[in-house]
Amino acid sequence: MIARIWHGRTSVKDYEAYTQFMQARAIPDYRNTIGFVKLSFLRMIEGDIAHFKLITYWENMEVIKNFAGDDFSKAKYYPEDESFLLEFEERVQHYEVFAE
Repeated sequence: MIARIWHGRTSVKDYEAYTQFMQARAIPDYRNTIGFVKLSFLRMIEGDIAHFKLITYWENMEVIKNFAGDDFSKAKYYPEDESFLLEFEERVQHYEVFAE
């Protein structure tokens, strides 16, 4: 199994709105992709910045390509992200899961 880890930042004022967007738009997109296993969606506030970390779990690297494309280490964004995110990190991280 492969864990795909993404990080994003919003202003604190967008904390709840971005959470709702992720629940309504992004999470269903992940869940509807063949080879998706599960996810952990984390958030925290640090000063006036809200941090979001999304860890998705996939059967293997090939199924990640079904979701992210051939350049699977490139972060996937939605058009709506432009209304929330302070920056667009270009890459995600992938880790092999060897224990749960």
